Amino acid sequence: MTVTSEIWKQKNKIDSETLYDLKFVGDPQLSPCGQKVAYIKTTINDEKDYESHLFVYDRKTGESNQWTFGASRNQSPRWAATGEKLAFVSNRSGKNQIWIISAGGGEATQLTNLKNGASNPVWRPDNKALLFVSPLEEGETLETTEEHDKKAELQPLIVDKLQYKADGRGFLDNKKNQLILIDLKTKQMEQLTSGPYNHSDPTWSPDGSAVAYARDREDEPGSYFLSDLFIKPIGEEAYRVNDEEGVFSKPNWSPDGDALSYIGHLLEYDGATLNRVWVTALDSKETRCLTADVDLECTDVLISDMHWANPSPGAVWKKDGLGVYFQGSENGNTNIYYASLAGGVSKTVGGKRHVYAFNYLPLLDEAIIGISDPTNIGDLYSVSFKTSEEQRLTHSNQVFLQETETSSPEEFHYITNDGYEIQGWLMKPAGFDPAKRYPLVLEIHGGPHMMYGNSFVHEFQLLASKGFVVLYTNPRGSLGYGQQFVDACRGDYGGGDYEDLMAGVDFVLANYGIIDEEKLFVTGGSYGGFMTNWIVGKTNRFKAAVTQRSISNWQSFYGVSDIGYFFANWEIGSHLTDDPEKLWEHSPLKYVDQIETPLLILHGEKDYRCPVEQAEQLFIALKHQNKVTRFVRFPESDHNLSRTGAPTLRVERLNQIAGWFEDYLERGQQ
Repeated sequence: MTVTSEIWKQKNKIDSETLYDLKFVGDPQLSPCGQKVAYIKTTINDEKDYESHLFVYDRKTGESNQWTFGASRNQSPRWAATGEKLAFVSNRSGKNQIWIISAGGGEATQLTNLKNGASNPVWRPDNKALLFVSPLEEGETLETTEEHDKKAELQPLIVDKLQYKADGRGFLDNKKNQLILIDLKTKQMEQLTSGPYNHSDPTWSPDGSAVAYARDREDEPGSYFLSDLFIKPIGEEAYRVNDEEGVFSKPNWSPDGDALSYIGHLLEYDGATLNRVWVTALDSKETRCLTADVDLECTDVLISDMHWANPSPGAVWKKDGLGVYFQGSENGNTNIYYASLAGGVSKTVGGKRHVYAFNYLPLLDEAIIGISDPTNIGDLYSVSFKTSEEQRLTHSNQVFLQETETSSPEEFHYITNDGYEIQGWLMKPAGFDPAKRYPLVLEIHGGPHMMYGNSFVHEFQLLASKGFVVLYTNPRGSLGYGQQFVDACRGDYGGGDYEDLMAGVDFVLANYGIIDEEKLFVTGGSYGGFMTNWIVGKTNRFKAAVTQRSISNWQSFYGVSDIGYFFANWEIGSHLTDDPEKLWEHSPLKYVDQIETPLLILHGEKDYRCPVEQAEQLFIALKHQNKVTRFVRFPESDHNLSRTGAPTLRVERLNQIAGWFEDYLERGQQ
């Protein structure tokens, strides 16, 4: 027996119900003086439901204190400029509303009581007013208060617009997110924006005289994915900042108020275009892309089933106004970068890890960051951009990690037949013994324009604890490896990307003598679900497979998905009305006759991104031919079941995956 296996015997193993014990920290916010850090900690309570509470860490004492309590979800803590108060969002009254709490202690007071709720509080620099977002119908007033326990009559849904549903939101009404200003003394509210547009990312100019924000386009073909930046001087008409058509968000004012930084792209490669950092001088309207010379994705695109609700700050200005800091993703890591107005991009905070949260204080040139890696769920750290010194502030899962064994993956690279270099990771199983041969699970990420990397993934650790080697890679189409790489799968789904994945399996079989090639398994979700379906229609090398929230038929996906009417063309290269045969050629359902691998189909019933009919078609086609399959439907679950779904259903999903693989592993051994 090896030392490694002895350690696994002594420590607890990760299982599906481990989820109930984990704590998640995020959305850190430094106080204006830099001495306190407000943040949100999310847990799962005894009723198996989420709770999110406001905590404040004191950097002098090193202690964290909980500021909100009860069975509620609290989020978006934001300091007043004096540091004397915090605004935050809470659903304790029934819907999300804005609340205010004193930094000196005491009970929080409710600021808004709106029928449609409120979110995204932003203090005016003079602390006398607050900006927030609330959804309103055209002509609806702000006087209507939140209603409780009123049973609505059933009404038909009348659809006139192309975009009438959205995953995670359901069927859309006519409400649009508007910006509202509230005077904190008089409590009078003023609606600053209107029209059939959603407004987001509001931010005050340094002198409090104007607001910058992002606004989407009206729901018309060709415009539904575009967004623009606007500035509204208080008391005057708003005007557009960007001249180019594209997807822009997260505006930030320069310290002198003369320029805006923001994140976005011009859709040169449709949805596979790298996000860039931009700056526009407001007087001259001269616009520059600060990251044009680096092949870098300028947002966090690292996949984890542990981190959510960490809003990106965008590109935030250094105190001297000579450059901006931002999150960037490459080679399986998300770090902090600096782009200088004089030219050049450099890495400020590096490491093989996932910087999933970021809040910067120009006064001290310091930031609070959330860091995760494959064996650490996530905690908050302070970092000085002057000295690069880091200090850990929270130890949210310290006892759990001390008592539970986790597996640390090994990174590797391989070259495909057509010359692409692919990055991958191999996670060894619990009680690893190099003299043994183990079953392998190939995990395939969604997107496809996302990336796996150095972040904690509960699902991977669970499979390792059950004795599987876990293989995960970033095939062509993944972000993090430059524009050419991320664009390489478009129009070729099931071609080069499929070959990349199979080459990864071949590579680890040839170079790691620890895998039983007769015991290979595969799973993935969304695009990873599509690819799982495609794989089992092309090869019988896998003993069993689990497809999750998948695509099986691009022809029907075009009309049933909330994004199908443009995503099918972006990714496959055709609309349904242009070349339906091309959509069918890339549909796994076409090859269902060739599927012999036992296939478990998992799908959320309220998934509007990859609707459940995709799973229904695949299941019926397989079952009608007496193929080995099972269909598990998760009620009230959208596309994000694995990340934000009901905790009990997240646990059952993991049980289904592991159970399916273990069942067919045992059958093979018998």
